[in-house]
Amino acid sequence: MRAIFTDDAEYWFRPDDPDPVRGIDAIVEMWGEEEEAGPVADLEVLIENERLGIIKGHVDYPGHAFYWNLWEVHLAPDGRAERFVEWFMTPRPAESGGSGD
Repeated sequence: MRAIFTDDAEYWFRPDDPDPVRGIDAIVEMWGEEEEAGPVADLEVLIENERLGIIKGHVDYPGHAFYWNLWEVHLAPDGRAERFVEWFMTPRPAESGGSGD
């Protein structure tokens, strides 16, 4: 994590997050818990330049959760993330009953 984020990085769980996680120590602590099963990700970089990366895809936490993601990664001059913003959605529940005809 320390190789990915700047010391003063901000981690936003959603664009309007009223209380983003601030600072590398807080980010490391937040992600410190191990998942029961490792997440499975399918991600694609849509935009990348020296200041911004936009990534889309999904992350599956087997037996726990599934998220569709769009991530904003605002980069510092050294290439590490100084601001990370998640835009995520959970899948719509499958409709039950009727054939839809």
